[in-house]
Amino acid sequence: MPTPAAAPAAKAAAKTSGTRIDFSTLAGIVLSIGGIIGGLLLEKGKVQDVAQGTAAMIVLGGTFGAVLITTPIGVVLRAVRGIRSIFVEASNDAAEVIDSLIRYAGLARKNGIVSLETEAAGIADPFLKKALNLAVDGTDLQEIRKMMEIDIVSGERAAEAEAKVWEAAGGYAPTIGIIGAVMGLIQVMKHLEDIKEVGHGIAVAFVATVYGVGSANLFFLPAASKLRARSRSAAVLKELVLEGVIGIVEGLNPSLIRLKLEGFDESRPVPRAAKPGKPARSSGSAAKAPGAAPAGGASKI
Repeated sequence: MPTPAAAPAAKAAAKTSGTRIDFSTLAGIVLSIGGIIGGLLLEKGKVQDVAQGTAAMIVLGGTFGAVLITTPIGVVLRAVRGIRSIFVEASNDAAEVIDSLIRYAGLARKNGIVSLETEAAGIADPFLKKALNLAVDGTDLQEIRKMMEIDIVSGERAAEAEAKVWEAAGGYAPTIGIIGAVMGLIQVMKHLEDIKEVGHGIAVAFVATVYGVGSANLFFLPAASKLRARSRSAAVLKELVLEGVIGIVEGLNPSLIRLKLEGFDESRPVPRAAKPGKPARSSGSAAKAPGAAPAGGASKI
């Protein structure tokens, strides 16, 4: 049966391991597509002018076909499943993780590190749970660091492989769009006798180029960059956790651990240095103290 102290730990772990919608991604998609469609409408165009299912099929089919040729199927499937992380981000707050680690450090100093076994059972974050369990089991400090650093590197490599899938798609899509445009132009050249049909056919043919360039620059390449940013943030948070657990094992003072871990908190405001050359201004009360002599010398009697 968990102790009363375990309840706050489980609650904090559940809180820090949740997810939230990434409104910046949604706002970026709406703003970019809205700007393009808005510009089209302002130029007296119609949405139907760029709504071509055939062009979309050529671009998307050709792009993902090329990606499958260059990338192992397992990595592609993992990248497709991980597309959710582009729109949803983990709500892990570094300040909350630091607070949890400081509480664990206080308990370890008071009751011994073995007392954290019950706390570790209620932790939702697998990285923190593994690190604390290794510490409770009495694993050597250097071994803990090596094992957890391997986890960090493995996570970064997996995230990089997924990001490269979308980066590759962003590289292929514009070229596939040009292929679609050329295919459309080939069909147009078969009907040169009708000049109206030629003009309409050329306009439709270039829609594939719009789809290729647009999908690459509005989704595929930004998605790769977003995944890399997520990977960097996750790695920094894991390094924070690792240093916190190392501090607990070493028996450091919780205040010292906090000072050490706050350097990993990227959301913490950076203090501004004072501008050089400005002397400290003395208060008027100090300058006009009772009985003070004038600056010119001794006071007159």
